[in-house]
Amino acid sequence: MNIAVVGGGTRCRKLTDLIERHTFQEISPRIVAVADEKDDAPGMVRAKEKGLFVTNDYNDLLDRDDINLIVELTGNQDIYNDILSKKKKTVRAIDHKTSLLFWEILSVSDMQQETRQKLIEKRSLCDVVMNDLIQEDVMIIGANYRIQDINDSMLERLGLEFKDAISQYCYEITHHQKVPCSGENHPCPLVQAIESRKPSQTTHIHLDKDKNEIFYSISCYPLFQKDKVIGAIEISRDITKDINMHKVMMQQEKLISIGRLSAGVAHEINNPLTTILTTAMLLQEDIEPDDPSYEDLGLIANETLRCRKIVTSLLDFARQNTPEKKGNNINDIVMESILLTKKQAAFDDVSVEYHFSEDMPPICVDKGQIQQAIINLILNALEATPSGGQITVDTLFSLQAQQVEVSITDTGKGIAEDKMNKVFDPFFTTKETGTGLGLAITHGIIEQHGGSIDMRSKQGYGTTFTIRLPIRKGDKEAD
Repeated sequence: MNIAVVGGGTRCRKLTDLIERHTFQEISPRIVAVADEKDDAPGMVRAKEKGLFVTNDYNDLLDRDDINLIVELTGNQDIYNDILSKKKKTVRAIDHKTSLLFWEILSVSDMQQETRQKLIEKRSLCDVVMNDLIQEDVMIIGANYRIQDINDSMLERLGLEFKDAISQYCYEITHHQKVPCSGENHPCPLVQAIESRKPSQTTHIHLDKDKNEIFYSISCYPLFQKDKVIGAIEISRDITKDINMHKVMMQQEKLISIGRLSAGVAHEINNPLTTILTTAMLLQEDIEPDDPSYEDLGLIANETLRCRKIVTSLLDFARQNTPEKKGNNINDIVMESILLTKKQAAFDDVSVEYHFSEDMPPICVDKGQIQQAIINLILNALEATPSGGQITVDTLFSLQAQQVEVSITDTGKGIAEDKMNKVFDPFFTTKETGTGLGLAITHGIIEQHGGSIDMRSKQGYGTTFTIRLPIRKGDKEAD
């Protein structure tokens, strides 16, 4: 759009500069000519500097073919009326009042552009702080729980893009729940910061993109606007390794204490149990089977045998000797364990399937101990699986993690969620006749080999136990 200005005063100059600075989206206006009686008028001087057409008689503008709009800035209504009567029909004209509105709109727009530029600069600085200087997870949360900003570290951990997290509720993104955090065990640090108007700190369990639990230490710092808390900056630090290490240390201390106690108790009980069993069996031999005491003596003998089994488990648990490691193929150990439990599986009408990784390297382990651990898991799976069910045993070699895995999966009823974190505790059992030591012994064996064991279960869908044993330097060369 080509514009001619009638009236080369201060407003003309300001309008010229404003149009030059402003970025238009729909049109491309430019001033091509200025008319004023005074050659030294500011707008005329500016037009001459820019090499535009200038004249002392506005009538010189009316015959030009390159003008689309005439802006009258003299404020003289007679001049504006004269322009309206003489201009070409294809040319539009606006008076000084309308042009003032046009000029103010441009001024506001220009100010907004400057504000946007400042905001962009602040945003760039904020990005540097959030993504480069601070390595922890950072969110800016409004008082309404909606995420206003989030750094790249947290987006990567959550497996989200910025557009997927912005304006979403923080508790939906971090906890996958529909209501804000609350209660003594799961307080909301945002609420604490808003209510106290001071920084708050708490520990939460977040869920990553695979819905695995991650322990986070969360610090929340309130944001103020005119003495009102409008939100908070939340900085989270992953303390999962620290928590797990603490759990391992507590578990080891507990196992050592229980082991010592178990050894003492087992030795003291074993001798009187042998006496009771022997006496009951001798008395049973001296009476006829139809004697009323015969069945009672049999019950005493059977219960005594059950007690001896518990004592044997206690001794096994207490011993946990240092592994005597040699080079072994884990597939061979697993296969022997399956064969040893094959008759029990057939008796229970449970099929056992297995899938072995062919590229399994040899590893240094105590064959007897690892076999005991795997047999314990298979027998547990058999007890949990109903007739007609199936147990699947898989082995896998992870080159990236430098470890071998053995997984035992059953099609049983599964384990309740509130009991999952107790399955490896000594003497915890869900069986009527169980000792609660099988999984504790298995856990100890795997830990002594520098490995780990975990469990996944869902009620009604079965349970999977996975053993992971590391490939240490020299394991591949072991004989």
